[in-house]
Amino acid sequence: MARPIWTGTLSFGLLNVPVSLMTGERRVDLHFRMLDARNKKPIRYERVNAETGAEVPWKDVVKAFEYDKGSYVVLEPEDIRSAAPESHESIDIESFVAHDALAPQFFEKPYYLVPGKKAEKGYVLLRETLKKTGRIGIGRVVIRTREYLCAVIPQGDAIVMNLLRYPQELVPIDEYAFPGGSLAAFRINKAEMAMAEQLIESMSGPWKPEHYKDEFRERLGKVIQKRIKSKGVIKAIDDEPEAPEDAATNVVDFMALLKKSIGTNKRTPAKSPPARKTGRRTAPRKTASAAKPAAARKRAKRAG
Repeated sequence: MARPIWTGTLSFGLLNVPVSLMTGERRVDLHFRMLDARNKKPIRYERVNAETGAEVPWKDVVKAFEYDKGSYVVLEPEDIRSAAPESHESIDIESFVAHDALAPQFFEKPYYLVPGKKAEKGYVLLRETLKKTGRIGIGRVVIRTREYLCAVIPQGDAIVMNLLRYPQELVPIDEYAFPGGSLAAFRINKAEMAMAEQLIESMSGPWKPEHYKDEFRERLGKVIQKRIKSKGVIKAIDDEPEAPEDAATNVVDFMALLKKSIGTNKRTPAKSPPARKTGRRTAPRKTASAAKPAAARKRAKRAG
C-alpha cells in the first residue's frame, strides 16, 4: 500500500479534520540512461566551474539568483528558510467557489485526502456539504518546503485535492489569436452544424478511462523486455523508507464549531507540529587557555 506524503489536517472554518495526503497519480514513464557507446558505461554529469573547467564539490556549491545577465546574488540557507511558509502539514481552505468556476488550465496535479482515525465524521460532513452546494474549496497547502494553491473537490466517497497553477504561471488567452465571431463569418451553414452534431452524438458514450492506454509505452516495453532477455538483466530498486504513522485524532463538537465559524467568519489554523529532533549535539564552548603574562616573557628575554 502506498505511504502518505504527510499526515496533518484539512482546515475549514474552525474545523480541523485529520487526513493523510496520498499521491493521486502513478508515473509510468520509461526512463533512459545515457551510455558511452564505446564501452556501454553510464555517462556521469559533473558540476564544473564555467571559468576554470574544474569539478566543484558539493560542499562548495551555493545557491544564487541571476537578477541580470551574468549578475548573481548569493542566497544563504537561512535566507531561503526565512521565506518558507510557517504552516506545515495542513490544508487551509480560504474560500469556496462554484465547481465549474475554475478553467481547466489551472489544474496541475491530483492527490487523495484519506481521513485519519476517528476523523470520518468531519470528513463526510465536508464532502457531502460540498456535493450539496456544488462548491469546491480553494486553499493553500505546503508540500515539503513549497506552498501551493489547491482545490478540494468531492468525488464519490473521496475528497480529492488538486494542486492549482497560480494565475501568473498561465499564459493569458488573449496573447493568441483565436477565431471569433458568427458562424456565417466562417461560412458554416445549418446543415454542417447538424451533421457535426450528429457525428458527435454517434461517437458519444460514458467515460471509461480503462479503455485508453499508452500504446507507445506498451510497444516500447515489449522491445525492452526482449532486449533484457538477450542482452542483460535488471537490478531491483530498494524500497523507500517508512513514513510516520497517522496522527491521533480527538472527538469534537462539530455543531458548536460550525456555529462559531459562521459567527466569526474565521478559521483556526492547525497547530504547528513540534520541532523535530535532529540528533545533533551542541558543541561545547571552547575555553581560552591561560596565557603567560607579557611582563614575565620580557624579563626572561632580558635575562637571556
